[in-house]
Amino acid sequence: MHSKKIKTMKIFFILTLSTFLSASQNIDLIKKENQDSNTTLLVIGGIHGDEPGGYFAASILSSYYTIKSNNLWIIPNLNKKSIQSNRRGIHGDMNRKFSVIKKNDKDKEIVQEIKEIILSKKVSLVLNLHDGHGFYRKANDGKIFNPNAWGQTCVIDQCNLDINQPFGNLNEIANRVKKNINKTLLQKHHSFSVKNTKTKFDDEAMKHSLTYFSVTNNKPAFAIESSKNLSSLAQKVFYQLLAIEEFMKIMNITYSKDFTLNEFEIDKILRKYGELKINNNILLKLDGIKKSLSYIPIKSKDNSFEFSHPLGSVKKSGSNYKVYIGNNKILNLKAQYFKLSQQCKDSYQVDIDNSISTVAKASEFFVKESFSVLEDKKYRVNVIGYKSKKSSSETDVKIDINSLDKRFSVDKEGKVYRVEFYKNEDFCTTMMVHFK
Repeated sequence: MHSKKIKTMKIFFILTLSTFLSASQNIDLIKKENQDSNTTLLVIGGIHGDEPGGYFAASILSSYYTIKSNNLWIIPNLNKKSIQSNRRGIHGDMNRKFSVIKKNDKDKEIVQEIKEIILSKKVSLVLNLHDGHGFYRKANDGKIFNPNAWGQTCVIDQCNLDINQPFGNLNEIANRVKKNINKTLLQKHHSFSVKNTKTKFDDEAMKHSLTYFSVTNNKPAFAIESSKNLSSLAQKVFYQLLAIEEFMKIMNITYSKDFTLNEFEIDKILRKYGELKINNNILLKLDGIKKSLSYIPIKSKDNSFEFSHPLGSVKKSGSNYKVYIGNNKILNLKAQYFKLSQQCKDSYQVDIDNSISTVAKASEFFVKESFSVLEDKKYRVNVIGYKSKKSSSETDVKIDINSLDKRFSVDKEGKVYRVEFYKNEDFCTTMMVHFK
């Protein structure tokens, strides 16, 4: 089902200038840093692919928060293929591989890389984001509310680390986080608790976890578990972000954000999928896009997919490319393979509503009534969905929305269409025309 190699590059267009993406073969590490600071919070989402509250919270943290003091590092999608599959772990439970891992384990490279990041001198505290079953309670009150539940907890492996370790007072910090979250509950039964697994003595499985690896290396670490039994993804993300903000306050990480932290605002953000740029010559706006697009002109191999969304990813299946935002498959691209021309222009002349404009490659333009691509004999133009085929190149002809077949629109409303440019038989670029 997977291609041998899909070159996937993540570009986060909406992040702040202090943010950059650290190069890694397997891990997307987003760094929001300030000079002369060694206090760093590392937030990890997506170690389990079926726990979207954690990785969507990490993606919002990546895209909508500006860090003003100290440092924030974010890995929004640690277990990428499991996130695509919406499974805990397609190669087994990654969170049980931090003590011993087999040489041929398919998660080995990722586990080794995240260990190195955790052990970085700059990392001061680690948060591992999860969604857990039920609502943790010390007393047994049924299948959902009981001591075996993990949801709505701040999990620690032990009470304290080395007395000289900053943020080593794990139990004290966890209780402070719990207390402040419980002041802002959406419903009373959503209350947070501290769950101490006492890993060294009482929990053999947790000895193989990411947080226990951290604390045994004297790195303060916590797991945040929103409940899988909350009624919406927005609620899970709400509590994850509440917890993360509390940890940032404890660590004197000051910040601002581009939204108000409530369930309604988070739900709006979760519906935004951003943009996908393919090979730097096709730009797709993913909001409102159709579920399937055919005859997408791309290379037969080594394609570049750039997402504005931190959880954007691609999985190849035959000649199809499945596009994901987190665990949501939002688009299927049916490829038509072309050689990419190396002699294309960066912009083209288009008559838009009787006014000539210069339109850049891999961009979009907006039309009230009609448009016409000006003829350039070096290039052939194909307007996908144009009904009249009087010549091989659709230039110098006025095209309005009524002359386009809605079956070939890019969007669900039938207002966005592809305008493709070719030089000889090689592909140059696609523009998107939006009818207002």
